[in-house]
Amino acid sequence: MPPTTPYAGKFSSCAPYSNNSNHPQPHSPYRNSTGPKPAKENVYNGAYSATENPYDIPQPHTSYRSSSVSSVTAKEHHYGSSCAVSENPYSSPQPRSPRQHSTSCPGRAYRHTTTTTTSSSSGGSSSEQSCRNNTAAAKARLYGHGITASYGEMCYHDNSLVSASLEALIQHLVPTVDYYPDRSYVFTFLLSSRLFLHPYELMTRVCHLCVEQQRSGDALLDKIRFREVAPKLVQLLTEWTETFPYDFRDERMMRCLKDMTHHVARGDEYSWRAMQQMTQRLIKRLSALGQYEEAVAALNAVAMERPASLKSKQASGQRSDVLSVCDDPFILAQQLTHIELDRLSFIGPEEFIQTFAMKDPLENHKGFFRKRKTSNLEAYVNWFNRLSYLVATEICMPVKKKHRARIIEFFIDVAQECFNIGNFNSLMAIITGMNMSPVSRLKKTWSKVNTDKFEILEHQMDPSSNFSNYRTALRGATQRSETAHSSQEKIVIPFFSLLIKDIYFLNEGCASRLANGHINFEKLWELAKQVSEFLVWRQVICPFDRDRRILQYLVTTPVFSEDASYRRSMKGWPFLQNSSLTLQH
Repeated sequence: MPPTTPYAGKFSSCAPYSNNSNHPQPHSPYRNSTGPKPAKENVYNGAYSATENPYDIPQPHTSYRSSSVSSVTAKEHHYGSSCAVSENPYSSPQPRSPRQHSTSCPGRAYRHTTTTTTSSSSGGSSSEQSCRNNTAAAKARLYGHGITASYGEMCYHDNSLVSASLEALIQHLVPTVDYYPDRSYVFTFLLSSRLFLHPYELMTRVCHLCVEQQRSGDALLDKIRFREVAPKLVQLLTEWTETFPYDFRDERMMRCLKDMTHHVARGDEYSWRAMQQMTQRLIKRLSALGQYEEAVAALNAVAMERPASLKSKQASGQRSDVLSVCDDPFILAQQLTHIELDRLSFIGPEEFIQTFAMKDPLENHKGFFRKRKTSNLEAYVNWFNRLSYLVATEICMPVKKKHRARIIEFFIDVAQECFNIGNFNSLMAIITGMNMSPVSRLKKTWSKVNTDKFEILEHQMDPSSNFSNYRTALRGATQRSETAHSSQEKIVIPFFSLLIKDIYFLNEGCASRLANGHINFEKLWELAKQVSEFLVWRQVICPFDRDRRILQYLVTTPVFSEDASYRRSMKGWPFLQNSSLTLQH
């Protein structure tokens, strides 16, 4: 099971859609009234009104969601550690909200501060100075209803980390014999540390500190001490490779991982085997990523090579349209959901942060970062654009208004089914395509369409008040997913561009560093909260059957740019044969 997201409450499942007599569904001419229809659940059988939004349900007023370790299915780590690793090898540790974050970290930071102060002093003054520092560090100050306390270079509010120096945060990540960092902290810092230093620098420093802390001058004692801490170091590296595997496309990271494997092999054979297994899983994941990127590139190449064949089909009047490939909106919505979840699953959580992280001076080096750090995120955004242009192309290609009206009605029904499924990204792409000027200008065509359902869908995705209607629907879909009784109810595909926008403005609106030079960890908590919800959504396995013919059509059929669609909406086939239209890929 995916980890519990922060800020999540327990609510009843969403009510099914009910029939709405005020907005009856129009009879679509593309539907086969005599043939058998695929079986559907009752939730998909009826129209709905704006006041009967199935996702718009009462909810208690709370800004945070409870996070319970017992609600997460986990397997016990083979080192017997209290920090378990999720069953899903690619699932992320789940950060909790700042005010929920409870950990033994203050005590550990306090001990480290005390040790450092004592070792730098001598005689009686050493003990006296240590007492003064300890008293000052442990003193709590009351602000409002919360308690703020400082331990060395780490500041806490209500027992939750709010700020610290970069060095203290790195030290806080390093496991010891009797300490392992909280998983929420591990995820949050590994995610956002790239705002301040590169992953390979962080990994080098963490591994170095972990080894150096065990040195005592006695080779035999050092070996014994490292053997005790090795399982926890392997556990930390396992969480890193499983949650942020794309970091290891950097050959420097793989080289550091290889060096640590050799170091572990000298002290603990059991940990060395675990490192070997971890590396094999990592390589398998990176191999799957490479195959996915090659497949996407190949599909784009096919789409670019098809205009010639498309023109010949147009000349003969035999061009196929979406209705000839699939005339059932429910089936098409299912295939769109397949594409969405497939592409979501390959987006790394770090890609959201890499969009505004510091640039690596070796980024263009032949051996490093041969793939863009945000390539999968960009590919997903391009899919949204492609779907929007596909909708506009399909509507504008027919000559007769009656045929155009049938396709408009079809896509309205597809959009409704996407909403029912919880596929908000495809829903918004369809609405965007239908609102492009080449489509919206077809006044006579729209006069033949019953637009009641389309107006309701537009209302749900209305951008006013910062997409308040959509955000309400998204919360309802998330709550339905948490209490789901079937895999279909678990699907939540957010409007992706808005998610990116939210993360971007969160980063831009909050300072990364405070006036005293500390890192603003409250901001890091919020970034982790946004990204962690996405990680839960992307882990859902699509329950629908694949139709390869429909999928092939959706991802490879050529689509026209907005200008070309506009010209096509104004004239007929002779114009298309005698003019060169720009294609959008």
